[in-house]
Amino acid sequence: MPTARALSTAVLLSTATLLASLLTACAPAGRDGDRQGHGDTGGTTTDAQALSRLREQSPAWRDCPAPAPVQGGGEAPGALPDGTRWQCATLRTPLDWNDPSGAAMDLALIRARTSGDPDDRIGSLLFNFGGPGGSGVATLPGLAPDYEKLRTRYDLVSFDPRGVGNSHGVRCPDAGLPDEDEIDDTPDDGPEETDALVRFNRETAAACAKSSGDVLPHVGTTQAARDMDLLRQVLGDDRLHYFGVSYGTELGRVYAHLFPERVGRAVFDGVVDPTHDLMEEALAQAGGFQLAFEHFAAWCARQGCALGDGTEDIVDLVVGLEAALDDTPLTTDGGSLDGDALVDAVSGALHRQDYWPALRVALEAAADDNGEALQDLAEALGQHGTDGGPADADADGRESNEEDAFRAITCDDSSERYSVADVRARLADFVEASPIFGPALAWGTLSCDGWPVPGAARHPEVGAPGAPPVLLVGNTGDPATPYEGAARMAERLGKGVGVELTYEGEGHGAYDSGNACVRNTVDAYLLHGTLPEPGTTCEAEPLPEGK
Repeated sequence: MPTARALSTAVLLSTATLLASLLTACAPAGRDGDRQGHGDTGGTTTDAQALSRLREQSPAWRDCPAPAPVQGGGEAPGALPDGTRWQCATLRTPLDWNDPSGAAMDLALIRARTSGDPDDRIGSLLFNFGGPGGSGVATLPGLAPDYEKLRTRYDLVSFDPRGVGNSHGVRCPDAGLPDEDEIDDTPDDGPEETDALVRFNRETAAACAKSSGDVLPHVGTTQAARDMDLLRQVLGDDRLHYFGVSYGTELGRVYAHLFPERVGRAVFDGVVDPTHDLMEEALAQAGGFQLAFEHFAAWCARQGCALGDGTEDIVDLVVGLEAALDDTPLTTDGGSLDGDALVDAVSGALHRQDYWPALRVALEAAADDNGEALQDLAEALGQHGTDGGPADADADGRESNEEDAFRAITCDDSSERYSVADVRARLADFVEASPIFGPALAWGTLSCDGWPVPGAARHPEVGAPGAPPVLLVGNTGDPATPYEGAARMAERLGKGVGVELTYEGEGHGAYDSGNACVRNTVDAYLLHGTLPEPGTTCEAEPLPEGK
């Protein structure tokens, strides 16, 4: 069962939440990725030759196999409706962009060629669906129907970022670590529980270093952004056309900062606030999830659900139910349902409004001492198969590496290393922001304690002067990346760069909500370069009453 050291790693990851908003301003390499500061001409020449060879590589595209267990498992992607087959390949890239003539690594790629007239083709559209830690190779085929219109003018492309899935996926084997079920998400019963959480995080960090120590220093977002620029060149595009969701907006903004003149048509959906450090981002998420749950509760009350007569009643009931389940879990066919599983199920269901009816039914049953439906919901939304279901395991019983990659990328990006005292000093703020989600998110900020690699920075450099417009889509009901982040991103990118589109709706992100206004506006920009007027707002269609 996922535990509090990262509510996000187990539940929010599958729909692209992030606590990692701390990116480095710029790696020591120059804008072209050439290593600087060699003491002699020979070293510089060697790096230049290595970079030239990398830029001239031709990936060997072939039919895609089934996703590997480390990517989440599942079946090989089927052909698209017009018969187009998915193609997979690998991209050779430096292990360390500060030493391009040194060791190299391979990144897993996937693409579907454009369905339109080749003369109308714009280029490739690169996707990152969030996390960090999600496999783009496993994710893109399942979401492709949402982007079929965009395929009329683009090849759809995604990848496993470094440290993720089949791109030298980070592994943190749990041999010798305490059972996850013994680690409390909210260790408020004394120092014994707190010590267990601290010990778990430090031993996990040591296990990561032992298993993946050669990769760990090089999985940060800046290095991944440089990989994207290499991919742009290898694909033959003058500019990078990009669609980033949630953490994908972090990756996109780092790319824009490093290479503003190479940005093409770019969309950031579910925008992460660039002004927050790790603790501030967690606190904002607590408020975002609380707001989203109150919206659910108001809807539920209007339906006449059995949880209460109004929003406050339903919130109080769930707070009490979580505490009761922590004391006495409900026995289920799958084991037991405790308060952590309740939080996992609720937070996962808040990512999409069409999950609300299932959440209502599950909470009503749990309030009546039947935890089966809520446990099923927690497991379905908390595991990371390619379709959001349980991930497959390999021969050694290992599943997708999303949680390990999430921790590694987060801790490489963030220089913050919080202590128990730091958490306790802010715990009241988290509880005030959300009595349901606040404690778990607060204690989750300890996850980088003991990490063997120094983090890059507390705050990112975001400015991208000279970049063309970037469309920023903010959702007023977004639990994981609260709406305010879009405006702050627009401000930090610089005058004339960030163009905001507001979606007055629910769930994490906006494009995949299916809202016609959002999709038409985004498609108009990506396909034709037409930006929305300032202040453009799209309104969601409410769930039908009685559904």
